[in-house]
Amino acid sequence: MTGKDIHAEAHMLRAKGSATPVELPGGVTAWMVNDYATARKMLTDPRITKSARAHWPAFQSGEVPPDWELISWVAMDNISTSWGKDHLRLRRLVGKAFTPRRVQAIKPRIVELTDQLIDALAATEPGEVVDLRESFAYPLPARLVADLIGMDETALAKTAVVIELMVDTTATPEQAAAVLAGWRGAMAEFIESKRRNPGEDIASDLIAARDEDGSRLSEPELADTIFAILGAGTETTINFLDKATTALLTHPEQREMVTSGRVSWKEVLEETLRAEAPLASLPLRFAADDIELDGITIRKGEPILINYTGVGRDPALHHDPDAFDVTRADKEHISFGYGPHYCLGAGIARLIGEIGLSTLFERFPDLSLAVPAEELQPLPTFIMNGHRSLPVRLTVPALTGGPA
Repeated sequence: MTGKDIHAEAHMLRAKGSATPVELPGGVTAWMVNDYATARKMLTDPRITKSARAHWPAFQSGEVPPDWELISWVAMDNISTSWGKDHLRLRRLVGKAFTPRRVQAIKPRIVELTDQLIDALAATEPGEVVDLRESFAYPLPARLVADLIGMDETALAKTAVVIELMVDTTATPEQAAAVLAGWRGAMAEFIESKRRNPGEDIASDLIAARDEDGSRLSEPELADTIFAILGAGTETTINFLDKATTALLTHPEQREMVTSGRVSWKEVLEETLRAEAPLASLPLRFAADDIELDGITIRKGEPILINYTGVGRDPALHHDPDAFDVTRADKEHISFGYGPHYCLGAGIARLIGEIGLSTLFERFPDLSLAVPAEELQPLPTFIMNGHRSLPVRLTVPALTGGPA
């Protein structure tokens, strides 16, 4: 597993079967689930858990060291790594911030942030190359989620560095240990500041729940849950905006259908989520019991990954699955997960995507890639599906000179 060519790796793994062993950093072996039908079953199977503390013997015994390259993904104690009653308790607490009414209430803020970023881009000299990932795809969701949890620009900058290192699956053990210490330190500092100055935000609500009744939320759960909301709400949406923009810039006929109104932006969102799942494979799940699967046995305690980028392109589910096609009638996917761990922020992500992309292409109708698409470099990870940068020109450079 390298992440250097996520789609090619997904094809290769699917050819080996519904689930196949893969080697993760540090020599850890996990089962990668590669087809849509199996993935859906496993995401709702009560024998599949996300709790390393409860169900991964190698983690419990210390066989997996504290400087394991992916340690942050399993050492956290939050909504994404909890199990059973603990997961239901945390989901009820966090879910209050993501009701449909609350999602619609933040729409004006999404519009405001989008307009601010677009206005800044509009000041760019015509023809100048801009990294759209850095100047638009990153700050739009990052600032919004920071607003939701009550985090200022300084605290956001500190945690952004940690999140970037956390998703880098080429990190060394030393870097992994630093990441674990880094996000814990950043969260402790942030929580202390919010205790002194609470506001109308998710972090203040969770801190109040913790301080009022510690049985509802432990201190580690508090810190790790806030960090999980920040990480999940930013990194995946950055990749989503990145990949959707790239797809439209490399499919001009489909771009025209969307910008002319013949196809809705919602169709772009769903096709991007199907064909370019922004979260490639989230570490880790574990078998709480032996699981028989298509002639193989996943033993109790063995790690499991769901290949989200692969299952969206499963040929058993979609015709011509590798083709990006906004007119595709069936865009079925599980890019926001499925079952008890379905993404609470899915509604916000879709709203950001629709407002952000429609405004971007309306304001810059001549937007174009500044390099050939094949030269775009993937992120150094098998966890996320995005580019290191997205160089674009906001307008077609004016022609200069006369006839020769």
